[in-house]
Amino acid sequence: MAKVKTGDRVEWNSHGGTAEGKVVKKVTNHTSIKGHTVAASKDDPQFVVETDEGERAAHKPDALRKA
Repeated sequence: MAKVKTGDRVEWNSHGGTAEGKVVKKVTNHTSIKGHTVAASKDDPQFVVETDEGERAAHKPDALRKA
């Protein structure tokens, strides 16, 4: 798996199938997105992704694939 970074176009599995968007930022500390706590850390980072429709979510690196 290629490492993803800010600005990359990625895809991931979603409730309705496959979603696509871009990586907005890497998160290395606890934060909140849409009322959900993201338990990220330096040892276990997550990436905030944004769909073309503007929806944001956080995913672990292994859940993302370069599009």
